[in-house]
Amino acid sequence: MLNNLNKIESFKINHTKLNEGIYISRTDGDIITYDIRTRKPNSGDYMDNETMHSVEHIFATLIRNSRIKNNIIYFGPMGCQTGFYLLIRNTESSKAVAVIKEVLLLITEYDGEIPGNSEYECGNYKTLNLEKAKHECGSFYKKIEHISDVQNYPV
Repeated sequence: MLNNLNKIESFKINHTKLNEGIYISRTDGDIITYDIRTRKPNSGDYMDNETMHSVEHIFATLIRNSRIKNNIIYFGPMGCQTGFYLLIRNTESSKAVAVIKEVLLLITEYDGEIPGNSEYECGNYKTLNLEKAKHECGSFYKKIEHISDVQNYPV
């Protein structure tokens, strides 16, 4: 049965050559899905659940309060533990990259409670760790601080 299904676009990317960066994963009308790749795939270096979960809570909150807040559709982790997907409507890629970098820096400086850090607000609130989120975002920012637009997927 699975042999007759079309391969999804993200499985067509050569993950053996993919590095950390910000890529356009797909475009659907006015919605662009960004591949925010914080780790090199298949390198043995993966985010643990606390890191992914914490970045997700803080990044999603900050970008939904940013200057492009009305264009944000979704932010969440990749199952492979090497990055995140960000869906944005009606925003030029260079502006999206600038806002992503701004949010990363805000996270490195963040010293409050992690948003959604309660049993009422989250289904697994005990797996949140601010220091891990700050470290992940700071490390990734250093890898992309000099880019001003999306990168091209390797062939």
